[in-house]
Amino acid sequence: MAHSLPEYAGRHPGWPARLGPLTVSGGRVELRPVKLSDGAAWSEIRIRDQQHLVQWEPSTPGGWARRNSAGEWPGRWWLLRSAARRGAALPFAITLDGRLVGQVMVGNVVREPLLSAYVGYWCDARVTNKGVTTAAVALAVDHCFGPVGLHRLEATVRPENGPSLRVLTKLGFREEGLFRRYLDVDGAWRDHLCFAQTVEELPPGGLAARLVAEGRASRA
Repeated sequence: MAHSLPEYAGRHPGWPARLGPLTVSGGRVELRPVKLSDGAAWSEIRIRDQQHLVQWEPSTPGGWARRNSAGEWPGRWWLLRSAARRGAALPFAITLDGRLVGQVMVGNVVREPLLSAYVGYWCDARVTNKGVTTAAVALAVDHCFGPVGLHRLEATVRPENGPSLRVLTKLGFREEGLFRRYLDVDGAWRDHLCFAQTVEELPPGGLAARLVAEGRASRA
């Protein structure tokens, strides 16, 4: 099972943490906290993959290139680090064979009585269909339902986003309904499907263990 750093290092359970690895067809997948030094790699992927990402992500005032430039990263990183220290988020970097390829964001963490959060994710277009995103989200979900102590995770996705829908269904998220005009994405208010999973629905050993049992991943 994934391991976390000592609890005294953060201000809420399970953070900071390094999760994995899981080996999939694309390589060795791990999660770690985002770092200030991620800026150049983050910006290179985001700008190159604009057409791949812009149709699924919230609209960005100021234009995609500026909002995803390396110069924007320090401010974003500081906000993510601050949210993590307050216990409101778990901002993970996805690494593949040691290099940054995306992010998994667990946000809006609410403690008792709800014990809930949302999970969002994106990944480098060059490693899609190689099991990377599925493995990364599985690691994050197991961690949230384990050391972090959450009860419920939600994810929202546009109905047109087939790859993201497949990630969620493979991991056992169930569809709960349609949010009309939920989020401003790519210049318009878009409908989103809501998916959720609770700790009672987690398979024995967790999602990562199920991926291994199904032959979709292996323990490195």
